[in-house]
Amino acid sequence: MAVDGAARTRAWGVGLAVFSSVCFGASGPFGKALIEAGLGPLQAVWLRIATAALVLVPLALLLRGRTAARALRPHLGPVVLYGVTGVAGCQALYFVAASRLPVGVAILLEFSGPVMVLAWLGLVRRAPVHRTAIAGVAVAMTGLTLVVQIWSGLTLDPLGLAAGIGAAACQASYFLIVDRLTGHVDPLVITASGSVVAAALLTALATPWSLPWDVLPAQVPVAGHTAPGWSLVLWIGIVSTVLAYLTGVAGLQRLSAQVGGAICYTEAVAAALIAWAVLGERLTPAQMLGGVIVLTGAYIAQRAAVPRPDLTAAGLAVPVEGGTAGTGMAAPAGK
Repeated sequence: MAVDGAARTRAWGVGLAVFSSVCFGASGPFGKALIEAGLGPLQAVWLRIATAALVLVPLALLLRGRTAARALRPHLGPVVLYGVTGVAGCQALYFVAASRLPVGVAILLEFSGPVMVLAWLGLVRRAPVHRTAIAGVAVAMTGLTLVVQIWSGLTLDPLGLAAGIGAAACQASYFLIVDRLTGHVDPLVITASGSVVAAALLTALATPWSLPWDVLPAQVPVAGHTAPGWSLVLWIGIVSTVLAYLTGVAGLQRLSAQVGGAICYTEAVAAALIAWAVLGERLTPAQMLGGVIVLTGAYIAQRAAVPRPDLTAAGLAVPVEGGTAGTGMAAPAGK
């Protein structure tokens, strides 16, 4: 029975992590359309995160109330760091890298984050690192090089290179901090708090007071059609941020940093497929092969997931079909 429960928990974790990656990958076409309509890259990021904060904060207060604040207080430092690095830093530095490097190179640099996770766990924490997780990351990175095709237009700008490595470090921080907070802070509370910290931090960089607000009611070209700018903001704010971070954090709490890091490579595959479906960007045979290799790496890595004793200790509910997903705290009704 315990084995069945562990398998179910792992299955939920993998499913949530993959769904999160698809949501993250779905941001590209719509974010790109907003930028081409006149928003600056950092302004698009700020709108995305500010929208998420406006949704998440009332939701957290409604569903968690004072319980959330009490649970958050002892872990305020890591949660703030999560907002600075895992939300604001990762997205802003990636946009800087992508503006100065070929996009494929920027993606590859950012997705070296899981490699940093494995190095940190093994060299700094002296924690055991599963060989299957290492193999999964290695296979997934090999596939990623085919998906993004870094050999086309390869140029390296020093600032762009530094930003890409910084984005990778922030991504690694995201996995490690969520792993540390497992069993202590609710995913909804982590995500809401992180979005507030990130929105506040990016305000100074994005200068929203100079934002071309006329883009929001305007019809913005996307995928051969047009849509109001505000609807694209809602998409990247709710689907590609709120849902992406909530399911990502919940998935990681059922897996581990090293396993979740490998599974996140499915984001690149999702982004390529969505760009093909929505924008008509054609996939080469090499990219399709790369996608299969990435998914193979994710499958290999998820086999390293083992039952987490901290979940049981925290009274984490094991999710069942049609039931309640555990959160890292005694789950209140309505989760």
